[in-house]
Formats: sequence, C-alpha cells, structure tokens
Amino acid sequence: MTSPRSCTLDVPGARIHYEVRGRGPVLALVHGGAGDAGVFDRIAPALATRFTVVVPDRRGHSRSPLERPGSTPRVAEHSEDLRRLLDAVTEEPALVYGSSSGAVVALDLLARHPERVRTVVAHEPPLIELLPDAAVYRRLFADVRVTFRRQGVATAMGQFLTAVGLVGPGWRPPAPEELPPALREMMARMAANEPFFLEHELPEVTGYLPDAQALRAVADRLLLAVGSQSGQQMAAVCCTALARTLGRATTQLPGGHTGYVEDGVDFAGRLAELLAAPGDIPRPL
Repeated sequence: MTSPRSCTLDVPGARIHYEVRGRGPVLALVHGGAGDAGVFDRIAPALATRFTVVVPDRRGHSRSPLERPGSTPRVAEHSEDLRRLLDAVTEEPALVYGSSSGAVVALDLLARHPERVRTVVAHEPPLIELLPDAAVYRRLFADVRVTFRRQGVATAMGQFLTAVGLVGPGWRPPAPEELPPALREMMARMAANEPFFLEHELPEVTGYLPDAQALRAVADRLLLAVGSQSGQQMAAVCCTALARTLGRATTQLPGGHTGYVEDGVDFAGRLAELLAAPGDIPRPL
C-alpha cells in the first residue's frame, strides 16, 4: 500500500496530523522549515515498498494546530510529539529521517529516548551554536525577524534563504500558476506556515544546543548526512561541525538541502540503502 492513510494524535498542547503508508519496519520522516508531511511525497511511495512510512506535520505546521496559537514550541516538545507518535504505531525501535529543523528534532529524540530509535539519519541540522561565527548568524536571524515584522513574509524569506545559501540574489517564490496542480495545495500550506517559521521556529531551532554526551553514547545509531550538492551552505557546515563534535564522519545523500524534492528517486534509494544496512553508518574519525 503506497497511498497514505491520514490519522491524528492528540498530544499536550496540539493535535498532530500524520500519514501512514507501506509495510515493514517503521520509518518516520520529519520535515523542516515551513514544510509539512507533503514535502516527502516524492520519496514516501518508494520507501513504502520497504518500510511503514509515518510522516507527521509537526506541531504548529499546516494540519497540526496548536492549542495556544502564537506560542513557540520547544525542540523538546517536537521530539516528545515524535516519541508519542512512535509509541502509537510500533512497539519496536524505529528508523527516523529528519531534514533540517526536523533533523534537530530527531537528534533530540535520540538523546532523550534512545530506546525508541534504531537508526537516526540527521540531514543537515542547522545548529549554528556549534559554529565559531555563531554570533554572526544570531544577528542575521534577528534581522530576518525584524524584516518579517516590518516588510512581510516574502522579503524576509528571501533574505533568509539567500543568507544561508539556499537561493541566489534576486530569488522569488514561484507564482501558484507556475506550479504543477499537484504541488499547489502543498505550497499554499507552506506559504501559510512561513510566518510561524520566521517568528517562532527559526530562533528556537537554530538556538538549540545538542546534548553531545548523550549522543556520543548512542553514536552507533546516528548517521549525519550532508547533500552531495550542498557545498558550504550553512546547514551543511553545521552538520560537519556536529560530526567533529561527536568524533564521527558524515555521509552524503543525493542533491542539496532538500534532495528529497530535487532528486527523489535517487534520494529514496540511497536512504533505503543506509537504513537497511546499519554497517554503512560511518565509523568514528
């Protein structure tokens, strides 16, 4: 079965929407940024031939509303949501892939609840506090929030995406009529998530400092991944910094920061290979 089944889970402070498809070991896909479960539509069907794929909208995003709109969910709240979701769908330790801020959530889950996790693939977590120039990024993201409040979402998102290397100067989001019909609904949801991302998600996630001691203790379950085309983009540099902190190597996934959209077929294949063969997890440096 590759068509998703939509479900909800009540958690303290929110109601989590999630989708389930496929059979086999449970694999949770955790989105980043202003996304939701739909960002994985290009890889979930292929993965569902080998795994039970579980994909939530994280709290505050799209179809997972907060009980107190305007509050800032903490990383620990997101990881507790994920832990509760895994408890609801399986008794076995699960596989987890997290992208960007979703990778931060996956790292927190692994540190707090290692018994719930078999393998975590953390793809370019934006952990700026591990960088020597962290203060530069703190000021940058504070400026982005000021831009958002004064000039609106579009200008602030352009400033943010350009500053972290994800788009070039002069970037503009595609107009709805430029998108394939299948993408329009998802992109409309993501656009509606952008104010929440700028005001709440961005400062909370980038300010998170992982528990290095806890992660070192379970590093054999952790794979740190960078995109083959990410180069020196901020999130890729952060991932490499975390690998150094933990004394681990990194591995590559196809494409860039959002390779699951850019190169879905190859991305799904490589991710499945890594999850099916734990011996491929890079050894300590």
